[in-house]
Amino acid sequence: QVHLEESGGGLVQAGASTKLSCVASEGTLSNYNLGWFRQGPGKGREFVASVGWSGANRFYTDNVKGRFTISRDNANNTVYLQMDTLKPEDTAVYYCAAYRSTHNWPSRNRGMYDYWGRGTQVTVSS
Repeated sequence: QVHLEESGGGLVQAGASTKLSCVASEGTLSNYNLGWFRQGPGKGREFVASVGWSGANRFYTDNVKGRFTISRDNANNTVYLQMDTLKPEDTAVYYCAAYRSTHNWPSRNRGMYDYWGRGTQVTVSS
């Protein structure tokens, strides 16, 4: 069983940057693909970014390509989401998620993820 806890976020101005962290406890992330999802006001939970257990395979939703960067530090059981050039439409609750993998292709499908953090709010002011 893996427990995930996000940190970071808060209120930021449009065009600014922030970095989210997610630390796993009661387990290791070494054998897990990892993802970040978000849920904006009145919206469903959508895929943001994912990274495979090797750290080599990364995927992003088109809306954040070139602005967001996902990375992982398996030694510290941590996954990060660096968010640059933030836009008001990035306002959402951001969740980290994980699922055990036997391959290195991290899914974009939220249904694949078995473990979820409680989320952290990111609000981008205009």
